[in-house]
Amino acid sequence: MRLHGLLSFPLTPFTGTDGDQGGHDGLAARAAHDAHDAHDDKVDLAVFAAHLEQQIAAGPAGLFVACGTGEFTALSLDEYREVVATAVRVAAGRLPVVAGCGGGPRMAREFAVTAAECGADGLLLLPPYLIASTPAGLVGHIRYVASGTGLPITVYQRANAVLDEAAALALLDIPTVTGIKDGLGDVDAMLRLITAIRSSGHPRAAEFGFLNGLPTAELSVQAYAAIGVECYSSAVLCFAPDIATAFHRAVRAGDSEAVRVLLAEFYLPFVALRDTAPGYAVSLVKAGARLAGLAMGPVRPPLVDASPEHERELAGIIARGRAALAGLAV
Repeated sequence: MRLHGLLSFPLTPFTGTDGDQGGHDGLAARAAHDAHDAHDDKVDLAVFAAHLEQQIAAGPAGLFVACGTGEFTALSLDEYREVVATAVRVAAGRLPVVAGCGGGPRMAREFAVTAAECGADGLLLLPPYLIASTPAGLVGHIRYVASGTGLPITVYQRANAVLDEAAALALLDIPTVTGIKDGLGDVDAMLRLITAIRSSGHPRAAEFGFLNGLPTAELSVQAYAAIGVECYSSAVLCFAPDIATAFHRAVRAGDSEAVRVLLAEFYLPFVALRDTAPGYAVSLVKAGARLAGLAMGPVRPPLVDASPEHERELAGIIARGRAALAGLAV
């Protein structure tokens, strides 16, 4: 399954109390939140369905549910099953649904099998839990997970899951592995993987897919497009789809002025705010969705919610981005 275009990575909404969990140092607020009745901490499937409809309306090429932005690591297997099944039901064949899976090999395979049972169209295989190994060891892990299901698999390269050219070529011999999503940001290394695969002469070389999966991929989309990676994920699509889709149109049209304005007025300020705290690549996106009117609820630990101050700053950045967008013909 090779996708083209903008990719949606929906959030997973939870019930419970929205708001500040203390940002960097609000330990008392976090303790109070954690002491809240555990029965109130559930996946809110109604809000999730509404969120998915909004994402689909923006016209992405695919929905990647229960992945990093969707807090895969915070979900139980039963919750994961509900999330994937809901996405498949809401999508209703309008676009492919790709489900995240990861952890240790047996855990990843169990989640992969569950995704297949729920009707998912593909899998995004997240890095293995904690363990660092060789690229060949990583291929063994991928092969182990792939043995549990016939679903197409995109391998997420980041953190402790780093491929070299030999490992990338070995993926071509695992029939269900259909692509690599890069979260490392090493353009030179990614170019080497792409060149190795495309020039391999393997029957699947031309159809193998490559995705730009860096946080706020809009900042790197031009560099990645130059090496043949035009498909990218957009967390901004979760809370400001008008800005995300306009930026994507500008990139595709070669409208360098619109790209420059949106980077300067929205994306760079957003990334600067995102970088103020670990985990804000999820927490700040969830705050943006709450600002857009969805009852997303809090993030689950160990993530912390954006502070009220940062939520206010985010609201200003979104307003500034929309003001810039209003002056552009995209």
